[in-house]
Amino acid sequence: MGNISAAQFTAAANMEELYRLLDAAGMANGWNKPEPSLYPAPKRSFVPAHWSYALAKPALEAAGRFVSTELAERRNLILYNPIPGNSYATARTLVAAYQMVLPGETARSHRHSPNALRLVLDTAPGAYTIVEGRKLPMVPGDVLLTPNWSWHGHSNESGEPAYWIDFLDVPLVHFLEPMFFEQYPGGLETSAVVDATSPMRFPFAEIRARLEKEPECELGPPHIDTVALRVSRLEPGRSLAAKRTTANCIYAVIEGRGRSNVEGNDFHWSRGDVFVVPSWRRHECQAEERSYLFKVTDEPFIRRLNWFREE
Repeated sequence: MGNISAAQFTAAANMEELYRLLDAAGMANGWNKPEPSLYPAPKRSFVPAHWSYALAKPALEAAGRFVSTELAERRNLILYNPIPGNSYATARTLVAAYQMVLPGETARSHRHSPNALRLVLDTAPGAYTIVEGRKLPMVPGDVLLTPNWSWHGHSNESGEPAYWIDFLDVPLVHFLEPMFFEQYPGGLETSAVVDATSPMRFPFAEIRARLEKEPECELGPPHIDTVALRVSRLEPGRSLAAKRTTANCIYAVIEGRGRSNVEGNDFHWSRGDVFVVPSWRRHECQAEERSYLFKVTDEPFIRRLNWFREE
């Protein structure tokens, strides 16, 4: 870096000259930084935020008039965290997006390094995600997995638009940089096999039955390496309080109405809404009617690196 010699450092007459030489050599002093690189508690750059399905749905309907699946890889709405300089990530390691496929439409198959999953919101019989050559029915409340490097596309053979929420660990892959992406030859991976019992599909009917016996359940196996998926049942008036942890969480409302407070930020939510609880934030959720909350968290990734801490 630069045309700097050892002799110039040896001859430096003062601190200002040393700083100039260091800068020209592509080095920075570690003793006079404007901000420390180590700090006693997590920095909290991402903020709590909430998105309304009641607003996203008509926005997608409008997009359906102008944006075709031939034009776009996916017709989706990215739920980006409202912090300066960010236009993509919902939390530091995760992104969520609303997506729609119109009746008779397909979204071409592809595969990529990031892990992905989706929570189905509104569909009619005949809506599918095709994962590795098998059609997985998309029924409202279902959770479908597309682990990294799995071929996946979407087909809506019904007469109604299909809506769902995507969750991916793309921001994590962006940061670490092992990104690969490939489109399926010929567009959509076609299949005549409908696999309602695929291990990649968690039907909401089965999730609801499990939650009659316990207030929370974790989905799996199979599992995605970087995230854990949990569903909680909240009865009217019951609160779900969580301490601060070093994990990031995105919640989506499968059914119900209620409110959440994330360190002073009040969010009133209903079916299909999304809210984010970034790392090291206390939060509490309270239902106004029986509600089912879906939680996507990067806790497994944080734990694997021995970085998980809670109050």
